[in-house]
Amino acid sequence: MQPGSREEDWQEDCAPRRVLALFSTKWTSMVLHSLHVLHDGTARPGVLQRSLPGISKKMLTQTLREMEHSGLVTRHVQSAVPPAVDYRLTPLGLRLVEPIEMLYAWARDNADALDALGSRPTARRP
Repeated sequence: MQPGSREEDWQEDCAPRRVLALFSTKWTSMVLHSLHVLHDGTARPGVLQRSLPGISKKMLTQTLREMEHSGLVTRHVQSAVPPAVDYRLTPLGLRLVEPIEMLYAWARDNADALDALGSRPTARRP
């Protein structure tokens, strides 16, 4: 802990830890980004899956359920035959899009710095 910092700023339930826990899976921010940038806030699961290369149907379903539980998206079942489901960003989800887009823009602008980091032992990308 840094001298002069308040101890409560580093508690287990502090805001920075809560936001990091929210994005503990790589897919949460990517789903928010995809919903916002590519789909104007609303998309069906199959459309989302095609927008996110590398995500399995199971992982997308799990991520969407967690995001719904957290209040980032809502699930809407349309009365059609067969029933159609879409996911929509909530006002809370929209609030989180701005910092995600800032981070993604930084990453695009600083890809060379990210490349200089080298790969992590668990990374798929060499």
